[in-house]
Amino acid sequence: MSAQPEHPDTSRFSPPMRTLAELREALGTWGFPGDLKKFEEELADTDLDDLTRVREITQAYRHRVLVRYDPQAMAALARTTDDVESEMRRKLAEAAR
Repeated sequence: MSAQPEHPDTSRFSPPMRTLAELREALGTWGFPGDLKKFEEELADTDLDDLTRVREITQAYRHRVLVRYDPQAMAALARTTDDVESEMRRKLAEAAR
């Protein structure tokens, strides 16, 4: 069993994103380039009475802001295809033993 921290990491950055206005501000300030424009386009193409779809869109873009400031997530996004393929081959070989 690995050691678990006693307290959650509260130093991780997380801008307020409880409302559409806060999410728009977070995307414009801290999101990936182009996220705010894509968010607005997806929202404009969605029937606002379709609350499930609106929720899916907002959750996806909230997640993108959070990923941007997660060092492990950014490291995973920066990995090359060759690196991922190599790891997968190694894991499959280990599992076959």
